Parts: sequence; structure tokens; C-alpha cells
Amino acid sequence: MQNILTIDLEEWFHANYHDDVFDPHKTYEVRIIQNTKRLLALFAEHQAKATFFVLGSVAEQHPRLIREIAEAGHELATHGYAHQLIYQQTAAVFKEDVSQAKKRVEDIVGKSVIGYRAPSWSITPKSIWAWDILEELGFVYDASVFPIKTYLYGLPTSPRFSYHPQYNGRTLNLLEVPSSTVRILNKKIPFAGGFYFRALPYPLITRGIKTVNREGHPAIVYLHPREIDPGQPRLTLSPKENLIHYYGISGCEKKLIRVLKKFKFTSVEGYYGL
Repeated sequence: MQNILTIDLEEWFHANYHDDVFDPHKTYEVRIIQNTKRLLALFAEHQAKATFFVLGSVAEQHPRLIREIAEAGHELATHGYAHQLIYQQTAAVFKEDVSQAKKRVEDIVGKSVIGYRAPSWSITPKSIWAWDILEELGFVYDASVFPIKTYLYGLPTSPRFSYHPQYNGRTLNLLEVPSSTVRILNKKIPFAGGFYFRALPYPLITRGIKTVNREGHPAIVYLHPREIDPGQPRLTLSPKENLIHYYGISGCEKKLIRVLKKFKFTSVEGYYGL
């Protein structure tokens, strides 16, 4: 069975923990090119396809990299323009941010962008209005829902697997593709990306993927280019945020290689035939 591989294409300093993590007036070291090229090489070696959720500002700065991803046969989707949390934006600001990001990628690759993922999974109970705007803008699917509650994000009422969400009393045509979880003692437990992928041992990750597959669904694996880069500069974070952001990075690439060897992967677009 094929699973779904996704990459949030952003730099090492894009984070939403607190307001002063990223200073737009500073010049930061560029790491995304080398890290993305490494991911592309790994995916080619293991015949895996992925969806790259591209930050609009990254597309603007590195159009050649975006074209290289497209030429390798991967799906290009959008991650918004400026990596801002949806629930901290007005509907008008959100619409402008996403429209700008969508157009930026489309202009580079000459193909419609049909998928979106919010920065930091920021479709929450107070920002589900974003679904309606995404559908209005022509998106076919969204992959912004983390179906458990965390201190920063989460929509705990979400189903575990893909569905068409409801908003203002109607069922949307937009397909929601939530992050993967397994159910343990009637609780949804994440395992397949980011901190969870880095922190959990390989046997638990493979067990989670197999469990989701036995239920008849693809596992949604998600990573960021920085997560295979132990040599990246470090942000000034609280102990909790430092743990979330950096724990397990030294072994992440090796773990990813093992997962790529064991399972087959395609893009969101490829899996659902969109």
C-alpha cells in the first residue's frame, strides 16, 4: 500500500513559538537549498514521490529550487506566504497571504496549485473559517489539521482520516487530509512526523504506519528540510521549545532512510488522484 510523504518547505528559522524567534530585519544563513537537494536525492534513490508545501517567501527567493522539485516529479502545494498562524490573522489578511503564495508557486512551475497546509497546523476551532476561503480560492484539498490538542495547535474533534469538512451548515467540496494518528486507549496518538518522527524509535513509527494501513488508509509522513540538518544554526528558545524543535535531529535522516526503504510513498495528489 502507498503512503503519503509531505515536506513543509521552509527555512530553519521559520517557527511560531513566540514573536521574537524570527527577526525579518536580520540576515540568516541559507540552509534550505542543500537540505532540500539532499531530500530530493533520497526520494529519487528510493523511488518516492512527495508533496512539497512551499512557503511563498521561499519560492520567491529560490525559484530555481522550486523548479527542480517540480522537474523531479513531486507535487508543489503551498504553505502560505509568511509562515503566520491562521488564528492570529483576519480572514482578509489570510486570503491575501494564501493567494499571494499560491500565485508565486504557480508562476514558477506553470501549473495550478491545489493543496494547502497551514503553518504550525493552525486550523483550530477558532479558525475553521479558513476552509471556506481555501475552497473559494480553488484549492482541492487542505492538510492543515492536527487531530489532537497541543499547546500551540490542534482540532481534537477532527476525524482521524480524510473527510470533507462542514462549515456554516454545509459540507465543503474541499478534502481535508489530517495528520496521521493511531488510537490507543481511545486516544489519538501522533507518530508520523516532525517531533514525533524524531523522538519515537523506528519500530514504533513502522508499527504506526502498519496500523493505519491495516485500517485501509495511508499514513501521512511530514518533515521539514531542517530536520535532516544537525549542523544548522540554533534559535534562542525556551527549554520546552528547544526540545520540540531540535530533539532527535542527529538521527532523523537515518530513520527516514529506513522508512523509505520499508514503505512506498507518493504525493497527496498522486494518492487521491486529484
